[in-house]
Formats: sequence, C-alpha cells, structure tokens
Amino acid sequence: MKKKQFLLKSMVTVCLLLIPGVVIADQPEARRIMEKVEEVDDGDNRTADMLMILTDKKGAKRKKYFKTFSKEYGEDSKQLMIIDRPANIRNSGFLTFDYDNSDKDDDQWLYLPSLGRSKRIASGDKDGSFMGSDLNYSDMTSRDLDDYDYRILKEMMLKNEKVWLIESMPRSEEVIDRTGYKKSILAVRQDIYMVSRIKAWPAKGSYVKITDFNNLETINGILVHTDVRVIKKSGKTIKHKTQLLLSDIQFNRNLADDLFTLRRLEKGL
Repeated sequence: MKKKQFLLKSMVTVCLLLIPGVVIADQPEARRIMEKVEEVDDGDNRTADMLMILTDKKGAKRKKYFKTFSKEYGEDSKQLMIIDRPANIRNSGFLTFDYDNSDKDDDQWLYLPSLGRSKRIASGDKDGSFMGSDLNYSDMTSRDLDDYDYRILKEMMLKNEKVWLIESMPRSEEVIDRTGYKKSILAVRQDIYMVSRIKAWPAKGSYVKITDFNNLETINGILVHTDVRVIKKSGKTIKHKTQLLLSDIQFNRNLADDLFTLRRLEKGL
C-alpha cells in the first residue's frame, strides 16, 4: 500500500536505480527500512510559505515565493502551489492529485497567467523541470514501493548521524520512463527513518543530482526539513542549484475541498 507524502518527502521514493542486464534480488531488511520511511508521519492539512532560490553556474540567483497547501484524502492526497512573487509571474500555479492506486496515473496541472489557461502535464512530460528548478514534475508525487527492489549498500556516518545507504531498482522500465530517473542511492537516518541525502542519475543528461535535506525542525510533533538543497553536477562542475526554504508551516488547517480545483488554481491568490 502506498502512503502519500507532501512535496519534499515524495522525492525519496521517486529516486531509482537501473543497471541493464543485472538482476538484484529484493532484500527484506532494506524493504523494511523503506516501509518505515513511508510510515513516518508527515502531517495533514498543511500550509506553508516556500522560497525557491535558483542559482545558475555563474552564480546568478533568482527567487520565487510560493504559498503551498496540501490535504490527504485517505490514501490519496492533493497539493496546490501558487507563486506570490515576483510580480511578473504572480499567480502561476501547480495542482497535483496524487493517487494511491498505482494503476492510476497521478494528475498534474500547470497554470501560467500569460497563457490564461491550465495545462495538464502529460505522463511523458513528467521528467520535465518543475517551475524552472532542478526538481522534476515526477518529484511532486510519491511512488509505490512495490514497484522496486531494494538493497543495503553499507552503513556509514553522514552529517554526524548514522545512516544506511540504500539502492533501489525498478521492477519495470516503465517506471524509468515515467519518472525520468535511472539510478539513485538514498541515505536513511537510522534513528528516525528519514532521508538525509539522495544521489540520483537522470535518464537523460550526463549529470548527477544531489539532494540534501537540512534543518530538521519539530512542528506540532511532526519532523520537517525546512531547508532542502538540490545540486546538478557534471563531474566536479556545478551546473545549477535549487534551494527550498519552508517557513510558517502549519498543520491541521481547515482546508476546503474547493481549494484543490482547476477553478481555484486559475483564480490565484
């Protein structure tokens, strides 16, 4: 059974490993660890402000400020993100319906005021860049753990915490096509079963993507990483960076169902 996760946590299970011609059997202990990662409480009816900082290879920075909303519907979830500023892209937004049923494709829409209408993100386009960042549209939804085999590579210290390095391998090439990733290694903290780092190799492009989850805070009894940094590297060269800073995080908000609709997406803030 797939448990839905909000934004950053969903990135954990989207990362993959594929080595043509090599079969790696599923390790029960590795699977147990990944199941515990999925079981960590990430809250419900959540609102937050999010600052996205984009840095190119020359060090030039761009900032985008979002209002974010998410709500769980049993095993399904919905998420709405709208840009507050800068003014020239204000009210650009993104809506996701994340379904528990692995046979049902998650629904995603992007709204750009300049176009005046919402655009549905097709399954074949979900490996595209989300809002110009180093995240993919596929990073905005969770994945079914039963689609992958897992194994523990080793145990080590990372950021002064003991972690397992876990490798995941898809059980079908369709998953690679849908998510845009062909290889990944996840560092899972042994004390709290949360991911602290991901190293992933996209299916397209000769670069790696490293995601660090930082600044762990407890909000209403729920552990939340409020500083997430994504770096694209080609060899030792950093090609691009994305930093996500979350603030004013609130859980158990009274979020109306009509907040998560195309009509509301197109209305803006």
